[in-house]
This record gives sequence, structure tokens and C-alpha cells, in this order.
Amino acid sequence: MLRPALGLYLDLHAHPEPSGEEARTADRFAERLTAAGLDVTRGVGGHGVVGVLRNGPGPSVWLRAELDALPMRERTELPYASRNGAMHACGHDLHLAAAAGAAELLAALSGRWRGTLVVVGQPAEETLTGAEAMLRDGLYERFGRPDLVLAQHAAPLPSGLIAHMPDGGPPITGAGAVLEVTLHGRGGHAATPHLAVDPVLAAASVVTRLQAVVSRESAPAEAVTLTVGTLRAGVAANVIPDLATLGIGVRAADEASLERALAAVHRIVRAESAASGAPRDPEVRVVSRSAALRCDPAATAAAWGAHARLLGPGRVLPWPGSPATEDFPLFGDAGAGIHGESGIPLVYWMLGVAGAAGPDGEPPALNHSPHFAPDVRTALRPAIAAPAAAALDRFAAPPAPGSGAEPGAGDGS
Repeated sequence: MLRPALGLYLDLHAHPEPSGEEARTADRFAERLTAAGLDVTRGVGGHGVVGVLRNGPGPSVWLRAELDALPMRERTELPYASRNGAMHACGHDLHLAAAAGAAELLAALSGRWRGTLVVVGQPAEETLTGAEAMLRDGLYERFGRPDLVLAQHAAPLPSGLIAHMPDGGPPITGAGAVLEVTLHGRGGHAATPHLAVDPVLAAASVVTRLQAVVSRESAPAEAVTLTVGTLRAGVAANVIPDLATLGIGVRAADEASLERALAAVHRIVRAESAASGAPRDPEVRVVSRSAALRCDPAATAAAWGAHARLLGPGRVLPWPGSPATEDFPLFGDAGAGIHGESGIPLVYWMLGVAGAAGPDGEPPALNHSPHFAPDVRTALRPAIAAPAAAALDRFAAPPAPGSGAEPGAGDGS
């Protein structure tokens, strides 16, 4: 399964598409799932792809991967680097290639398991909107309620290592929100600033003051991060603009800490706008929001065991948690809540993708860096095997009490 998976990875890496624009990516992913024998539906919640492989009575196990890339220019200088102004800087291309490879592998091993495999290519993960869009488009009504949803994510660990969150640990990823803040001014000539109200100065004051949300208003244990990722204003150096817009990302270890940080952001934005003499109140819009990701302890323990048998116990590590954010939690409790159902078990692990250190000993580039590049030669094989092993383990396991699922066949090894 490595050759077609590698071909898909190289194709997707060279032709990334940002959130909401993943038409080509969805087509390529759908083609690979169809070739593996899955019944494929396109256009779920946007460009979402769902592939279904029914293999007799048994549990329904879902594998989820993300279609979208980031709107940033790649600087890896790889021969298959993107040149279209977008970049798979978070490993979504590897996730898709691995999910397609795992689907092909499980189809080839159909004599060793029973149940239904569902593979999801989710759009718009980077904007934290794609999971909800798929759910609201009837994902569970159309394709059945999952007994387990699996996902993995590229991480700056050596290839061949996997990290799970131990039972009782913090969330595997944090709660987060993205805000768009608009500060209003009064435009004018740069030669007569006293006749204008400069929103750029107000924006600069907001950026500076927001740093105190983390350093002076949040306890160190709350693990709050706040980033002003965009600041847009003006069209010329000799013109004072009418408005300035900021894009702000806030993350925290839990929802309560996030709420406190967001309240502080609102307060600071309003105060700095008033201090500048703005003619209008500022606007703060929540672009997206996600809950902290807490995986099912029993299902995680089972997947941890399957991965330890696959790779060796020393290659499956505990994960310390991360302030990164995900909309994957919506496939579980929040996603089920949309349809009034009980929670759905989720398992999510970190996948090592780093090769050897560079010639000068420099560490590998981190996710969202323009130099980020998984070592596909060493990372792709475990990326395919890990979800396949976790799925086989669940297919072979007896159902949870009251689940209504029938036991799967096969030895699950």
C-alpha cells in the first residue's frame, strides 16, 4: 500500500488548497478510497468526503483525516514543494495519504475483521468549521452512528514514535477561539493627524496590552496562549485609514480558562478604542471556537496496546498535552449533542514525523513553519499501520455493554 499512498502524498503536498477550497484534494482522496473498494460520497458539509466499506455485522469504526492546507508560502525547497501560495504545513497531506493507505490495507485484510469502516476526509479543519459543517449536513444520519472515531496528527517526534494521552492527564489539545476585531477611526491626511482618529495606533496599543492577558491575568498552570496573527490597515503611507482589523487566536487548557481570557480580550479592545477617541465602538466577532479534546480512556488504552504491539512498547509514549486546537471533539460528545445522542468515543494520537537532525544539528521545523516537512520515507509506513492496527483491535474486541454492536471476527493482531 506504500506506493499509491506515497503517490497521493506527493500529489497533495504539491497542490495544497486552503480551507473551503479543497475541491481538487477531495477529488484525489475520493479516487483513492474508490480504488480501495469503498463506497464514496462527496460534497458532505462542503468538500467533505466519506468512504464506507461494509464487511458484515460488527462495530462501525471511523478514520478521520483533514483536507485543507494553510494560506502560507512553502520554503522547504523540496522537489515536490508547493508553488501556489498555500502549504500543507501541518501534515494534513500525510494524514490523508495514511487514511487512504489504511483503508486499502483493511480492505485487503477483510477476512480478519467484521463491521463497517468509514473514512472521512474533513474540510476546513484549520478554520475549525469543517467538522460542524459535516455533522450539520447529516453525517451521522446518512452514514450511521460510529462506535469509535480515530484520528492522528503529525508531531515533531522521531518517525516511528506515537504519543497518547494517559488516563487522568490533561486534554490532548486545548480549547481555543479565533476572533476578528475591527477598530474604527476617522480617516484623514497624514499631515493633519489632529483632525483624524488613527485606528493603527489603537491597534498597536491593543496588541501590546493583550500580552498582559497571559503574563498578568492568567495563572501559569492555565497554559493560556494569545497570538495576534494578522493586523491589516491602510492603503498608503500618507493616509490615516478609517479602520484596522486584527485576527486574534486564544488557546487554553480548558474552557473556563478560555472564557476568562476572552473576557479580558473584549475588555481591552473596548478600553483602547475608547482611549483613542474612536467615533464608533469596536466590533469583536468570534470566527470559530473549539472545545478541549478529551479522548475516551478505555478506547485510548486499547489503541495504546495495539500500537505497542505494532511498534514495540518503547515507541508509544505519554503525551504531555498541547495548546493546539482541533475541531475533532465535535465528532464525540459535542457532535453527538447536535443530534441529541450520547457521547461517541474518540481516540486521537500524535504521530512522529521527524527524520534525522540536519547537518548542523538543527532540530526539525515545527508545524505551521514554512520549512515544515515530514520525513515521508520513515513516517508514512507507521502512519498507515497505526490507524489500521487500532481499527483492527476495535473490530476484534467485544462490544461495550449496551452498545448493540456484534463482536467482530478475526484475531486483531
